[in-house]
Amino acid sequence: MSGGGQLFFAFIGADSLSFLDEAARLTPPAPSPTYCSLKIAMPRQISYREAIREALDEEIARDPMVVVMGEEVAQYNGAYKVTEGLWDKWGDKRLVDTPISEAGFIGMGIGASMLGVRPVMELMFWSFYTVAWDQIVNNGAMVRYMSGGKINVPIVIRGPANGGTSVGATHSHTPENIMASFPGMKCVCPSNAYDAKGLMKAAIRDNDPVMFMESTKLYGEKWDVPSNDELPGGELFIPLGLADVKREGTDISLIAHGKAVITCLEAAKILEEEHGISAEVVDLRTIRPLDEDTILASVAKTHRAIYVEENKPYCGIGAQIAYMIQERIFDELDAPVQRVCSLDSPAIYSPPLEALQLPTAEVVVAKALGIF
Repeated sequence: MSGGGQLFFAFIGADSLSFLDEAARLTPPAPSPTYCSLKIAMPRQISYREAIREALDEEIARDPMVVVMGEEVAQYNGAYKVTEGLWDKWGDKRLVDTPISEAGFIGMGIGASMLGVRPVMELMFWSFYTVAWDQIVNNGAMVRYMSGGKINVPIVIRGPANGGTSVGATHSHTPENIMASFPGMKCVCPSNAYDAKGLMKAAIRDNDPVMFMESTKLYGEKWDVPSNDELPGGELFIPLGLADVKREGTDISLIAHGKAVITCLEAAKILEEEHGISAEVVDLRTIRPLDEDTILASVAKTHRAIYVEENKPYCGIGAQIAYMIQERIFDELDAPVQRVCSLDSPAIYSPPLEALQLPTAEVVVAKALGIF
């Protein structure tokens, strides 16, 4: 048994073999998930944080090996109230408070996942991933490959990865480009509550480490999310690696992930209403695996593209997407691929200045007008 696995079972006060045996006995056969992209008429509205909470609740109920761990996730309901009520419902063995030691509890989660547990680890800020760098990158991402496919690492590491909240440079990192650069890991950046729920369920069931990056600025926002009994398959499940066209258009493709998708939708509205330009908005949803086909199909239709992200420009996701577009469909382009990113500096603490540091709809509109 790995050191991390031994630590996990000691931490929750359970004998490892009896825990695994009981979990195996209780685990129902995995149903074939039904992906439903059709929004039911007049659905309920729930917040981004409620959608993630529902996904966690449903997966804990479905699979006795799912465990949520992190700082204050249990009795205190999570730093952002994402796990509110789950400890009351599921108890100490399924919601586990950890010390303030990312290196310790992420390592523990990786060790447990190697033994068949499916931990969902909460980082209070994704900025703290560097404390657990060796555990995440050098162990979690590599174990399956180095074991010849014999050992899976079905762990989800989730939490906010965004700026714009005036918490300073050390709490405002957006490391999706860094995490996506390592083979063996998957990276998810949902832009709304509907996607957050469906993608979280897929992430938990995945057998590889999934880095799930949220936004504190979206937690309280609400979207239409149908309840399970409104869905043909009985649940909202979105497979990893499927982008989504959030708005159809014919003149330019605005491609983004995470909160930048909201910025693109605002920009698309301005472009149409004030300039007569029809903008298509493509939401990557997942950075890795990447849905290249949806991106290329959109750009081949519109012949212009802008990538928008709250990440820094140097070695950003947009650089990879721009290269892919010009490599694969260069002859379809009527103008160079453009990028709109955060200003290339540490996150600014001052609220007025930080607002200028991040992409805005007005900046996207100006960039779009420059290539017509």
